[in-house]
Amino acid sequence: MGILAWIVLGLIAGAIAKALMPGKDPGGIVMTMVIGIIGAFLGGFLGNMITGAGLSGFSLWSILLAVLGAMLLLWIYRMATRSRGTHPV
Repeated sequence: MGILAWIVLGLIAGAIAKALMPGKDPGGIVMTMVIGIIGAFLGGFLGNMITGAGLSGFSLWSILLAVLGAMLLLWIYRMATRSRGTHPV
């Protein structure tokens, strides 16, 4: 799959990941889109390492990997940017 296809898939994956992980994200929609794009690349890379075969086209497997990669990065981003102050009980 070409770079442009991974970017489009990443935008879709970022939107799906945000819907599956609701909550306030520091950085807003632009940062969520960037995380989605990077997550798509991460998911594709990990999928390629796991299966040993390259991913091609928009398949259910490539979308699933992109969404999982975006969710992982979104979680890491939230953990890294959350406030370190006291939280109400």
